[in-house]
Amino acid sequence: MASLICGSVAYDTIMTFDGRFREHILPDQIHMLNVSFLVPGMRREFGGCAGNIAYTLKMLGGDPVVMATVGSDAEPYLEYLRKLEIPTGHIRVLPETFTAQAMITTDLDNNQITAFHPGAMSQSQLNHVKDALGGAAAPSLGIVAPDSREGMLHHARQFAEAGVPFIFDLGQAMPLFNGDDLREFVELASYVTVNDYEAQVLLSRTAWTSAEVAAKVRAFVVTHGERGASIFADGRQYAIPAVAAERIVDPTGCGDAFRGGLLFGIENGLDWETTGRLASLMGSVKIAQQGPQNHWLSREEIGSRFQSAFGYRYA
Repeated sequence: MASLICGSVAYDTIMTFDGRFREHILPDQIHMLNVSFLVPGMRREFGGCAGNIAYTLKMLGGDPVVMATVGSDAEPYLEYLRKLEIPTGHIRVLPETFTAQAMITTDLDNNQITAFHPGAMSQSQLNHVKDALGGAAAPSLGIVAPDSREGMLHHARQFAEAGVPFIFDLGQAMPLFNGDDLREFVELASYVTVNDYEAQVLLSRTAWTSAEVAAKVRAFVVTHGERGASIFADGRQYAIPAVAAERIVDPTGCGDAFRGGLLFGIENGLDWETTGRLASLMGSVKIAQQGPQNHWLSREEIGSRFQSAFGYRYA
C-alpha cells in the first residue's frame, strides 16, 4: 500500500554562533536592532515535513509518494530522493522560485533565530491529489502535513472527494487556520495527529473536547514528547510509552519520524498499540541524530530495537 504525503520539501541551513545572543542584543536597544553574528559552523540538511515523513516511512519498508512544490534549486534534493527510491514524479518544480528554506542560527544556550522563506511551497495548491491516484500502485492512504494554507485545504478536500483515508497533521501550520478551518479538517480526515500544545489549540478553536474529536475520526493521536503518546480509537484510549533514546542530540524532525511510523502501522494493518509503539520508537531513533533525515537503520535493526523495548516483534 502506497501513501501519498502532501507537505513541504525544504532545505534547512543550520548555523552555529560560538557565543550568546544575549551578550549582543541590548534590551533597551531592541527598537533599533542591527546585529551581525559570525557563524563558523554551518551545515545544510534536507528537510520539510513531507520529505522527513517519507524518509522514515521508506526506512521502515513503506512506499511513500511525495507531493510538493519546489524551486529551481531543488535538483540536489530530488536526486537524493531518487537514490532513496522515493518517487519524485509528483514534486512540481516552479522554475521562477526557490525551494522553501529555513535559515537557523543557534547560540551556545541553544537559543535560535530562524528566518523562513516559503518559496515554491506557497503555491502547493497547484498540485492535485487525483493526479497521483491513477494506476495499479495508486496510493490508498494519505497525509496532509504542514504546507501552504491553500494547499492543505485543497488537498484535504481532494482526499475526501476521492474517498482516500488520510491523516490531518496540523504541526507548524497551526497559526494559519481558524476554528471553522480546523473543524472542516477534522470532519474530512480519517485520522488526526497533533502534539500536546497543538491539541489544546485545536480543542480551543473548534470548541470540541478530545472525545468529540475522537468520535469524528478513526483515531485521534496526541504526542507528549518524553511522556509518550495517547491514541484515542475504537472507543478507547491507548497509552503509548516513550522509548528511551540512546542520546538526546536534536529534536528537529522527531514529530515527522513519529508520523512515518504511524503511516507504516496504518498501511500494514497493525493494531493501535503496536502502531503507536513503532511511531514512538522512530521518534527516539531520530532524536539521537543531527538533522531530520540522518537516522537510517536497517529493518532488522529496527525490529531488534522494537523487541528490546516492548518484548515482541511488530512484524
